[in-house]
Amino acid sequence: MNSGRTEMTYAKQIAISGCCLFLGAIAASAQAPIIDNARLLEAGKGSDDWIGFGNGYANQRFSPLNQINSKTVGKLTPRWIYQHGGKGSYQAQPLVADGVMYVSLPGNNIVALAADTGRVLWRYEHKSRLKKTRGGPANRGAALGYGFVYEATNDGRLIALDQATGKIAWEALVAQPIAEDLDGLSDAEQKTLRANVDKLPAKMAPLVYDGKVIVGVTSAGYGIYYNIFSGTRDGKAPSGKTFLGLRGFVAAYDAKTGKELWRWHSAKGGNWSGDLTDVTRDGVKLPRDLAAERKSLAKHSDAWRIGGTSMWSTPSVDPELGLIFLGTGNASPNDVTDLRPGDNLYANSLVAVDAKTGETKWYYQQVPQDVWGYDVASTSVLFDVAHKGARVPAVGIAGKTGWFYVHDRRDGRLLFKSDPFVPQTNMFKAPTPEGVTAAPGSWGGASWSPVSYDPRSGLVFVAGIHKPTKYRTEIGEGPDGPTTFILTEIAKDEQTWGTLTAIDTRAGGKLRWQVKTDQPLIGGVLATAGDLVFMGEGDGHFSAFGAKDGKQLWTFNTGAGVNAPPVSYNVGDTQFVAVAAGGHGLLGYSSGNALIAFSLSK
Repeated sequence: MNSGRTEMTYAKQIAISGCCLFLGAIAASAQAPIIDNARLLEAGKGSDDWIGFGNGYANQRFSPLNQINSKTVGKLTPRWIYQHGGKGSYQAQPLVADGVMYVSLPGNNIVALAADTGRVLWRYEHKSRLKKTRGGPANRGAALGYGFVYEATNDGRLIALDQATGKIAWEALVAQPIAEDLDGLSDAEQKTLRANVDKLPAKMAPLVYDGKVIVGVTSAGYGIYYNIFSGTRDGKAPSGKTFLGLRGFVAAYDAKTGKELWRWHSAKGGNWSGDLTDVTRDGVKLPRDLAAERKSLAKHSDAWRIGGTSMWSTPSVDPELGLIFLGTGNASPNDVTDLRPGDNLYANSLVAVDAKTGETKWYYQQVPQDVWGYDVASTSVLFDVAHKGARVPAVGIAGKTGWFYVHDRRDGRLLFKSDPFVPQTNMFKAPTPEGVTAAPGSWGGASWSPVSYDPRSGLVFVAGIHKPTKYRTEIGEGPDGPTTFILTEIAKDEQTWGTLTAIDTRAGGKLRWQVKTDQPLIGGVLATAGDLVFMGEGDGHFSAFGAKDGKQLWTFNTGAGVNAPPVSYNVGDTQFVAVAAGGHGLLGYSSGNALIAFSLSK
């Protein structure tokens, strides 16, 4: 473990360029090149820009720039700061193309800045169609392509802005049901479902690929018990205004018109029971009563309609295979497993989906019939590995379980999983009335924070969480009488911390080094060709570590929680590293509204 800091104090006297709200569009001196399919396919390969969520479809989050390196990083200082003036958790990363930075802000506003100075070029002010959204103000970022800036919004829309002006070009309503959702329901039930689907937010940074924009919805399922039509919670029927469990999905839209092209549901329609096994696919025993589940399948045959399974993170893409790779959320209702018998496909899974049709090609369910909140929230990442003497195209994903899973991306076969990157105690133990404290807990492991991968060394860098959870049972009144509820609580008497871990994908997932942090890590990681790994913490520190050994080489106190993924880009002859410092409300990390760009002092 490495500890200690060499700290640079946050200087309030730094000149803040771009903090004012300059709402008028400023014409560029020359029209920026259109970001077409060819450029999207080459993103991240020796480029000065950062034009997609993972700096390329592989989601490796690796920058080939090396002006800022292990020898020069000590001279890294703030170059400019943009303060957006709003409120709310700031989780988005910026994008940079042709000297212009585009960043989505809390509340779904978007601003375009001169990437070298922070000067405002235009700002889009989002007007929500709902008085109150289910997703809060935070979002995970925008996307670029075909002359547009795309954003999925917390009021359930996909918007396309003109990249040059910030004016709305088109918008599409994502939060709406399709025929499969409504089949077999009465008119009253259809009305209820439509009203609740209408409130689904979208948070993930869109994926732009092959003429499509792909987005997903969140808040589809809740941990406490909800039934959309007739259920109760603790003996009290929810009112018609209560937000109830629904069904998650991702959908693809025509990138030029916004027409929906296909929709893939993360809660499998019809029979979502799966194989009904009490052992995970990697051999871990689960406390399931399979006989009781089989008996109740017919009674709860419609459970998929409120199956939850939100979509949290931007998929990776293999253009040669034509597949996108999704991590999926946990099933709903999470706390009453009797009402969702079976494996609950495709919850808690890594899934390969055909990018043209939305057809499921394969899936790997990490935890069937999950009761611990071990959904797959992090981003998938693509790389090659040597396996049994052959070069295998692989896809990896960090789990809330505390393992990094590596699969053959052609068929989903598990190649290996890493050594644990967080402590593991009482995993997969059945909850009891007295309570069982387990780690990882419902936070993970690895939450939505994206990993980074260094293609030179084969190391993947994972931001981890140690925040144990107490699971206990309680009897309450369900639709058919007394029902066992599972209550998920943070174990307040347990210590919490974070881990930044280097995992060697060329050595079967061995841990090469690990840094323990004072607080659980939420935000994301950046690796660069300068042999550096950048990572932020909830206490405001933004730090650089040596990629080879994890030694801390530089840190800066931003004054607010750094709970967003950093990026790196180049303008002229200057490399920058940029990150948002805005905190995280659910974890109590200090709030702020700054986007800070760093470069080497001269």
